[in-house]
Amino acid sequence: MKIHEYQAKQILTKFGVTTPQGDVAYTPEEARGVAEKLGGTVVVKAQIHAGGRGKAGGVKIARNPKEAEGLAHEMLGKRLVTPQTGPEGRVVRRVLVEEGLDIARELYLGLVIDRAVARPVMMASTEGGVEIEIVAAEHPERILKEYIDPAIGFQAFQARKLAFGLGLEGALVNEAARFLAALYRAFEATDASLAEINPLVVTRDGRILALDAKMNFDDNALYRHKDIRELRDLDEEDPLEVKASNYNLSYIRLDGTVGCMVNGAGLAMATMDLIQYAGGSPANFLDVGGGANEEQVRRGFEIILSDPHVRAVLVNIFGGIMRCDIVAHGVVAAARSLGVKVPVVVRLEGTNVDLGQQILRESGLNFTVASGMKDAAEKVVALTHQN
Repeated sequence: MKIHEYQAKQILTKFGVTTPQGDVAYTPEEARGVAEKLGGTVVVKAQIHAGGRGKAGGVKIARNPKEAEGLAHEMLGKRLVTPQTGPEGRVVRRVLVEEGLDIARELYLGLVIDRAVARPVMMASTEGGVEIEIVAAEHPERILKEYIDPAIGFQAFQARKLAFGLGLEGALVNEAARFLAALYRAFEATDASLAEINPLVVTRDGRILALDAKMNFDDNALYRHKDIRELRDLDEEDPLEVKASNYNLSYIRLDGTVGCMVNGAGLAMATMDLIQYAGGSPANFLDVGGGANEEQVRRGFEIILSDPHVRAVLVNIFGGIMRCDIVAHGVVAAARSLGVKVPVVVRLEGTNVDLGQQILRESGLNFTVASGMKDAAEKVVALTHQN
């Protein structure tokens, strides 16, 4: 789950991570009020779940409260398009108004889970304020890493090592070490999957602050964090993904034309690879789960077909826990109730596969029954080219 920058800063502050003074505003008048409280120069920042806001005009400096009100008026209700939003952009519904800072240096700091070594890794770089992916690709030697043993936590020597690696000196080393330790405490305590500060700034008066902040959380741990779960902003999520989550379906919308309904994440990934290999492009990732029932299959079909870009659907099911005849009944029921107009290719394997295929063939509907995964991928891609 993602949250807004201002929400991430509210969480981080509780753990001792220093952030600029500021507050969120939902109207231009509220933005002016925050600017008046802060005094002096402020920064008005559009709040959406996407990076690249500055280059898109979503982060601007105001010299006085009146300018802050005007900038908020320009941003609120408008659609902000960044490289991470796609061409459709995101509607700005709130802005963060923060104090202006006299910045001496911009650094990068991030915490993620490195699944290759099954440990959190603290990353730091002198290349702050730019996209870290570009730095990793062009100058990987500029990214410092410290792997953290969850059993003993983030150690003081690791914090100092990163601080020295960033070129900090004197009192700033201890301040940076304190900051890094606080960030790790927040990351661990909230079951975060990402905590990123970009940029981490050093001011001319010797302070270290999180000028920007991004946090993502492990969905499977949200039951332990009701306060964080309440921060979810459905307006920032794809409506189909929200709908799928209400039915306990794992759905991610992509930009292809082949709708996919599969049981099992590994099988779903393999299915998408085969579609790509056959010359097509998947429109989604949809895992209905090993124990899905007929209703969930129908709901999955409904979500896939709600995407106007879908030209054909591939149903790829291995019937272990979930029997193939149950899947077939669900697919037939969904096709009839939804009035499916696009071709559907079905590949079934496992428990009651013969009965499942029989149900599909005798349904009187436009189903193509495939004999294997490769066959299914080739047939569904061919059908998308015909429509």
